[in-house]
Amino acid sequence: MHSPGKRQRQHHPPDTRQSQRVRQCDGPGFCRVTARGGGATAERRLRRHYRALGQKHLLRRRRSQLALRGKKEDAEEFFNYCESLKADLRWLETQGKPVVAAINGAALGGGWELALSCHHRIAVDDRSVKIGLPEVTLGLLPGGGGCVRMPRLLGMQNALPYLLEGKQVGAQQALEAGLIHQTAKDADELLEQARAFILANAETAVQQPWDKPDYRMPGGDAKNPRNAQLLIVAPAMLQQKTKGCFPAPEAILATVVEGSQVDFDTATRIESRYFVELTCGQVAKNMIGTFWFGLNAVKAGASLPQGARDIESSPIGRIGILGAGMMGAGIAYACASRGIEVVLKDVSIEAAQKGRGYAEQSLQKRLQRGRIDEAGVQAILSRIQPSDSAADLKGCELIIEAVFEDRELKAQVTREAEAQLEESAIFASNTSTLPITGLAQASARPQNFIGLHFFSPADKMPLVEIICGEQTDDATLARAFAFVLQIGKTPIVVNDSRGFFTSRVFGCFTNEGIAMLGEGVNPATIENAAALAGFPVGPLAVSDEVSLTLMSRIRQQTINDLQREGEQAPSHPADKVIDHMLELGRAGKAAGGGFYSYPEGAKKHLWSGLAKEFPSGEQPAPEDVKERLLFVMALETLRCYEEQVLRSVRDANIGSIFGIGFPPWTGGALQYINQYGPKEFVQRARQLADNYGERFTPPQTLREMAETNLPLTDD
Repeated sequence: MHSPGKRQRQHHPPDTRQSQRVRQCDGPGFCRVTARGGGATAERRLRRHYRALGQKHLLRRRRSQLALRGKKEDAEEFFNYCESLKADLRWLETQGKPVVAAINGAALGGGWELALSCHHRIAVDDRSVKIGLPEVTLGLLPGGGGCVRMPRLLGMQNALPYLLEGKQVGAQQALEAGLIHQTAKDADELLEQARAFILANAETAVQQPWDKPDYRMPGGDAKNPRNAQLLIVAPAMLQQKTKGCFPAPEAILATVVEGSQVDFDTATRIESRYFVELTCGQVAKNMIGTFWFGLNAVKAGASLPQGARDIESSPIGRIGILGAGMMGAGIAYACASRGIEVVLKDVSIEAAQKGRGYAEQSLQKRLQRGRIDEAGVQAILSRIQPSDSAADLKGCELIIEAVFEDRELKAQVTREAEAQLEESAIFASNTSTLPITGLAQASARPQNFIGLHFFSPADKMPLVEIICGEQTDDATLARAFAFVLQIGKTPIVVNDSRGFFTSRVFGCFTNEGIAMLGEGVNPATIENAAALAGFPVGPLAVSDEVSLTLMSRIRQQTINDLQREGEQAPSHPADKVIDHMLELGRAGKAAGGGFYSYPEGAKKHLWSGLAKEFPSGEQPAPEDVKERLLFVMALETLRCYEEQVLRSVRDANIGSIFGIGFPPWTGGALQYINQYGPKEFVQRARQLADNYGERFTPPQTLREMAETNLPLTDD
């Protein structure tokens, strides 16, 4: 809400009737609370409660830390803490004097809950203003009265998207929704309007709507027949969406429904009980540790070597992208959307213009939805220059190569592009599997060569995997890291290896699902088990998206490379299934069909021919199918960490969720091992190894963890 900084004294005309005070509460949302009191006693009480609120908001910053280590035996203490916090907020709205929340920044979580306890809410009409309750994304519910005040303000049905989905809105949307009462054009007008409300209500005993005798919840409470359909449908929709993996949405719905049928104070106690139950649960610990502490540390550069951290990098102004296919076009759009000039080069101008067309199509969709205006569309498109000439790459500070996974082709475009670049320019390959050190052999400046592995669709996926070759220097790494942040994505840093981290682990997921099909496991069982485990897409469906042809090509490239190195490529039970599907002409979605059929104008479905080609045998326990998918990825992630491909636990967890779809409720692939318990995980892995193959054999690091039963962390 109010921008952080030095506390400024406000100067107002003297008022002999009453004293006027403006206080800033530095906490989540940075709320500037404006109030008018009457006399020294009231002022002392206001001062005391503002100090308490400030202390409470500092404690709210520690709430995530408390939740990380919260245990059931601490539940009563934590419950009392929550109730103490909410008592201050409740006093603020019931003490009778007008209180205004003046919002000119992000009012999220606790900041918005503080604003909800004020009698009047005003926000600056600026893009920086964000209002909402994102606690559900950390496995929690809004525990400072958000689940009680929001339904009483908007009604149950209108409040649920903010509570269950973490929906965030700007100032105008908040005004239209009834979350705030006014907007202001700037900070000066914001405070003028706040003072005007206080002066207009100085002699009035101000109340919140829900404290008035004639109050009725908008749309009715849970007992109202108008909400019968909502209460029937909402639990089923939640189950369909979360598959039972996330307890927070269910707790939020229960809090809203139960709280709507009782008085305000009882409702807040219900909220506190559900909140404490979540904080003492493992899912919240997993999600807070990764999505709050881990993500903040990753973005702050915790995985960078000290030499790279000490280097200040200027923003990239002009880049070249080699290859205007789906990946190159997506990267170009992502960069142009962030104000970067892009040269999009392909072998023909027609191919390059087709790549630019991807940005045009995406922008037209945004235009139709009112998310951008025509001027914004043209500004972004003007930054993408289609080209078929390497000479147009002159002046580029960064080149991103996004051509086919062919070593010779990549070497050719590397040499061609580098001839046009300044000595300081960076060359990055978007390869998903080929070692960066080997690709850098084609470069005249291997110290400036690095891997930037985007994920498809590149404009939407939030992760970029940065791969350092053996000769990549700290300056190149620092500039690449800064560039990834510049385009609004999350960087993880890994060391060079075949498949790096994400592709290597992702391949384990798809191969395990395909191998189970070859064993005779019903394909619907495989896909449903993946959904119930929390994966966004099943292994057969995502294999169709990737294409079995590409998977076969990558396998063949690996075989060729290892043969040149005098090594034998490992085989996998999935290989025979992939080869057979290719013989049948079913290479995936782009080829018209793979494990799934894609009827025109209808929903995709599993190909009926799978029953004939891969007859079902004795079916394993559903838990085995789920855990084979989870364990095989977690074990391969641990091997990457053991081999020092991964530099940190946090990179492993963030990368596994943001890049390759590991279930978010786990907190990531390595946190899944931690929360399972190292001893228990080793025992279960050995069972899976005995039944399904040595790929489930626990590596040395895991066996050592089991001996101490201590989690794997970066601390």
